[in-house]
Amino acid sequence: MISARVSFCSPVVLHLLYIPTLVFLLTLSGCASRNPIADRRQTPPAQPSETPPGTSEAAKRSTDVPETPGNPTTPTPKRGKTAPIPAPSGYTEEGNASWYGAPFHGRRASNGEIYDMYKLTAAHRTLPFETTVRVTNLGNGKSTVVRITDRGPFVENRIIDLSLAAAREIESVGPGVVPVRVEVLGNVDLTAGFFTVQVGAFKDRGNAERLRDRLNVVYSPIFIQLYDSPDGLLYRVRVGKITGEDAARTFSDQLRDREGFTPFVTRLDEGMPAGGNR
Repeated sequence: MISARVSFCSPVVLHLLYIPTLVFLLTLSGCASRNPIADRRQTPPAQPSETPPGTSEAAKRSTDVPETPGNPTTPTPKRGKTAPIPAPSGYTEEGNASWYGAPFHGRRASNGEIYDMYKLTAAHRTLPFETTVRVTNLGNGKSTVVRITDRGPFVENRIIDLSLAAAREIESVGPGVVPVRVEVLGNVDLTAGFFTVQVGAFKDRGNAERLRDRLNVVYSPIFIQLYDSPDGLLYRVRVGKITGEDAARTFSDQLRDREGFTPFVTRLDEGMPAGGNR
């Protein structure tokens, strides 16, 4: 059983090998990392289609729509935490971008369509589906315009997961994770709708049920969602159906402080089919 005090959604972090010469170190810039350095070579890196190992955990944590109504019971928030401000129409945010390809190519995305890694699409935790955004690689200035069709990435310090085609346009395939700026294009109401907080994803249903039962004493609603990932079934535990992203982020901070989770705020895409790529 996994303790509730452990971050359930921590990413898989690659360990870099020490290489004695700087010249040889530059050849390793295709490895993804939690704190990426943008690839500044003139020759573009190799173009794999497999999802980088560092992003595979994010791909396991989809954001399908729960059917449980209600609002969470929220404790008084602790001071000292600054929740990210929800994005108004036309907003810009900066953070890290990863990408995903095989084995998710050909599987159903969270919006119901089939994911095609050769199309310009992306996954984002809170932007509405069909939102169009410009993503700029801050390391080389290259940009691409993508449509939000999926949910993710559920890894700390990442804000968007690009398709393989989009990653190629900004030359982020080799590095795997790069710093980017995301700009929303067009008129979109980004704060409307409901949000929830994901607190864990388990391969063992019993672990998910034990966490749900423990949290159910204080919080409501709590639901478990089954996700048929490429690596097998996962049981995801989510808390709350909350109006407004700012309130959801405040609640997420409470769960982090009180329960020790690494929580993720995600939009509830009601009316969409169950399942989903991410």
